[in-house]
Amino acid sequence: MCVCIGEGRQMRKDCRRVSKMKGRISRIGSYAISSSIRDQQQHQQPCITCTTFNILAPIYKRLNHEDPSCRESDYRAYWLARNRSILDSLIYERSSIICLQEFWVGNEELVNLYEKRLGDAGYVNFKLGRTNNRGDGLLTAVRKDHFKVLNYREFLFNDFGDRVAQLLHVEIAAPFSQCRTNDIRQEILIVNTHLLFPHDSSLCIVRLHQVYKILQYVESYQKENDLNPMPIILCGDWNGSKRGHVYKFLRSQGFVSSYDTAHQYADADAQKWVSHRNHRGNICGVDFIWLLNPNRYRKLLKTSWSEAVFAMFKYLLRRASLTENDAFAFLKADNHGDYINYSGFCEALRQLNLIGHCNGLSVEESKELWDQADKDGNGVVDLTEFQQRIWNSSGSEQREEISHEARGIQEQTIGFSIKNAVLFPPEVEKGTWPEDYSLSDHARLTVVFSPIRMPCSQSLS
Repeated sequence: MCVCIGEGRQMRKDCRRVSKMKGRISRIGSYAISSSIRDQQQHQQPCITCTTFNILAPIYKRLNHEDPSCRESDYRAYWLARNRSILDSLIYERSSIICLQEFWVGNEELVNLYEKRLGDAGYVNFKLGRTNNRGDGLLTAVRKDHFKVLNYREFLFNDFGDRVAQLLHVEIAAPFSQCRTNDIRQEILIVNTHLLFPHDSSLCIVRLHQVYKILQYVESYQKENDLNPMPIILCGDWNGSKRGHVYKFLRSQGFVSSYDTAHQYADADAQKWVSHRNHRGNICGVDFIWLLNPNRYRKLLKTSWSEAVFAMFKYLLRRASLTENDAFAFLKADNHGDYINYSGFCEALRQLNLIGHCNGLSVEESKELWDQADKDGNGVVDLTEFQQRIWNSSGSEQREEISHEARGIQEQTIGFSIKNAVLFPPEVEKGTWPEDYSLSDHARLTVVFSPIRMPCSQSLS
């Protein structure tokens, strides 16, 4: 037995804390319920709620820090009690959409527990395990009285980390039927995922690549099914903060962080809240519910991707204490001319660990970046092109919405306003992590959306 008597007492104490916290969970999560009831009573548009939660798979939860091999998965009473408490809180809150990460798909008893309890509570459930039998995966559940599921797709990254994603295409159903009209679509795309943890700097490009693949997949799904613009909700554990390249990349594509929008936090407000205490003991905000409304300005996806990679490129150059002139000289390498050639560019990518390993950029992607940098297509990048395309890449800029006339909008659709967002436990909303919280090493995030009628926009080409 790897759990000593003291550890056993601590686990029982944690279970009692979970029980005591149910009242706090109820109060924090009750906004989603009370706001919906109040709006219905006032004959206003009812709310749609969405919850994302990394529930910490028992195969990863350590019970004895002196013995990393001692995991909760070996002690049925512990993982069963904790997951029952998680389900209690989810079912009490009754969000319209539930997206879970680190769902222990490898344990039949736990899978049956979630499927039965969520099914009895009126949810339709979809689970997806990570590739290579990692043991955990994703679970996405939607309330049958809120949505009709039109389609479900699974996306396997087939890259380092064995990550996966789920896509649900749903139509808003009762009790929102009073909002329905014949000339307006009421469909949503929901994505649930869990990105790779950046164990070292070489994996930052992998995480950025994973988000790019998700957006490519969503875009392909929309084109394949000839879908008009509709709200897209991206949920999950992104394993990166508001300071990161993934955050800036999604912002450049028009997505907004629902929690930050609800609390009127700017992109620079990275320390206002946290949602995770990782295995290194660091606390950070990594769990997001992203919203893209159909009236948002969107760059071409490939353009945003190139700008995001160039922003990472610049970050790595500056981290090496290179100024603009030094960076240009670094990319020139041994070239005596006042320009950068393709071989020097690739050598710089290699030295910055962006290529040259199985998780780096492909040859095709490196060539696409070069073509973006070589603005005039003459086969070299001069100082002006370097400044415009690499050093001053605009990937992190926040784009303002342009007028409806400029977009040429002719149709209307359903979008969402963000009414509120709450994190549990409440201490994380102040940027601290409570020691008496044992449901997970992540906080639970719930966002309250209100469907609104809006014009739809197309991506700019």
